[in-house]
Amino acid sequence: MHPRVSTFVAHARQEYGFDPQVSEYPRGTKTAADAAAAIGCAVGQIASSLAFDVDGELVLVVTSGANSVDETALGEWFDADPDTVSMADPDRIKDTLGWAIGGVPPFCHDRPVPTVIDEDLLEYETVWAAAGTPRAVFAIDPARLERLTNGETADITG
Repeated sequence: MHPRVSTFVAHARQEYGFDPQVSEYPRGTKTAADAAAAIGCAVGQIASSLAFDVDGELVLVVTSGANSVDETALGEWFDADPDTVSMADPDRIKDTLGWAIGGVPPFCHDRPVPTVIDEDLLEYETVWAAAGTPRAVFAIDPARLERLTNGETADITG
């Protein structure tokens, strides 16, 4: 198991009482389509963790792999000017969350950040999320995902 995956698993167990069953794929799961193909699930079942800068604050959006985030809707959700919403800088993501792009899990971050959950994920019994690297994923019930992230469910996709 990759050391970053081991870190994620240990943190999930200790801090959240959750024992993720991680699968690693040598060809990678960096994109939602890659992950869905490797796992053998629908693209919509991939819970992609995307970090945004919203009016100077880092926020995490866990969205269905079948969707894209509507930055205007995200800004409105946070009562921010949509012009202040953009994808976060990769260095800021790593510094704040402790994970690199492509492997950001939906929880187990170095610092808490506001989290929004794409309501479309709740349509599935199981979704798959990154487990610390672009090659590792774990399955989780979307309702549990919502609880563990302390996220709020919203319609923020376009």
